[in-house]
Amino acid sequence: MKVTHLSEVLAPWVGSTSYSGLLILGTNVLALVILLLVFWLIRQWLLPRIQHFLSENSTSKIGFLAPYLSKFSGRFSLMMCTLMFIAFKEALFIAPLWLFNVLGVVSQVLLVISIGFLLSSLVNIVNAIYNQQPFAKSVPIQSLVQVSKLLIFIVCAILVISLAIDKSPTYILSGFGAIAAVTLLVFKDTILGLVASIQIAANRLLATGDWIQVDAFGADGEVIEVGLNTVRVRNWDNTVTTIPTYKIISDSFKNWRAMQESNGRRIKRAIYIDFDSIHLLSPDELSALSQELPEVAEIVQHSTEQRWSNVSLFRRYAEAYLKTHPQVNPECLCMVRELAPTQYGLPVELYCFSQDKRWVPYEHLQADLLDHVLTVMPYFSLRPYQVISSHQNEINHKKPE
Repeated sequence: MKVTHLSEVLAPWVGSTSYSGLLILGTNVLALVILLLVFWLIRQWLLPRIQHFLSENSTSKIGFLAPYLSKFSGRFSLMMCTLMFIAFKEALFIAPLWLFNVLGVVSQVLLVISIGFLLSSLVNIVNAIYNQQPFAKSVPIQSLVQVSKLLIFIVCAILVISLAIDKSPTYILSGFGAIAAVTLLVFKDTILGLVASIQIAANRLLATGDWIQVDAFGADGEVIEVGLNTVRVRNWDNTVTTIPTYKIISDSFKNWRAMQESNGRRIKRAIYIDFDSIHLLSPDELSALSQELPEVAEIVQHSTEQRWSNVSLFRRYAEAYLKTHPQVNPECLCMVRELAPTQYGLPVELYCFSQDKRWVPYEHLQADLLDHVLTVMPYFSLRPYQVISSHQNEINHKKPE
């Protein structure tokens, strides 16, 4: 079947069937206008209506895909125009044979590039849809997305080179064996990052939104991106630390996710008591203490102890206070214990778990517990140990005039 050339349609309007300069110019200009019109129709009319139809009939809104769909529509329109040029260039344009050959190679290269970018847009759309799922933070696929894009563009680069030198892609691939060492050296971090990303996703070592602490890199904050080559952490001072992905596997790091998923967040604080303030309580001291603190009277009443030391009674009181505090989780371990004596005094440690695991409420509760314990110590005739500064020492030893 013979295809009618565009110039034959324009010839009656020009007034001659010969390839005059006006006919050639008019044919090429009209053919170019047709390609631009096809691009505009697909980009501004067809694809927006398909997007509107999907948003109206989809069970979930696809508004978050708008920027990705915009890139997709532009690249799809370019691909369709390139295909149309390859298929109908000889029926639309008038040019010498050598120019057709050059334009044919250029259009094929442009087609491969547009298909590569189109596939990249599809990967972005799939990634955006996946990130809306509830399990996306637990199993990030950002590294797999980057690997997919890398493979797409590697294949496109091979095809472009094969088209430019007019050789089969297998000819290009056969030469990769000679430069395998160089390729491995160039993509060393990428290969290590790919292996590390697979291990991270398979073992759920890390996820977006986790609070991690990597002392080797000074990172202490929330993970904002788990990529192929890097893991980005927004620290609590709003700085961003970039860590190589394979370092997450090769080095140690602390993930606070288990704490966030547990029943409580641990509070562990020690107060050092001056040895000189520790003594046995006399009956009068015990009676006065019971009147000042009713909780002490209850502890003494339900105990079989004959003689009480002030530090032992203080420890029982502090433990009872922790166990009855409304913000301390009663399902977790709660105790007040004595540690090994040191040169700074006797350490009495508060050990319990906060019900609220958020940072600010946790710090407030920790401070409130410690403040209360410090303020009741004088009732037990106990003194916390502190190093006296040289200035204070001079004041204490200054002779009166």
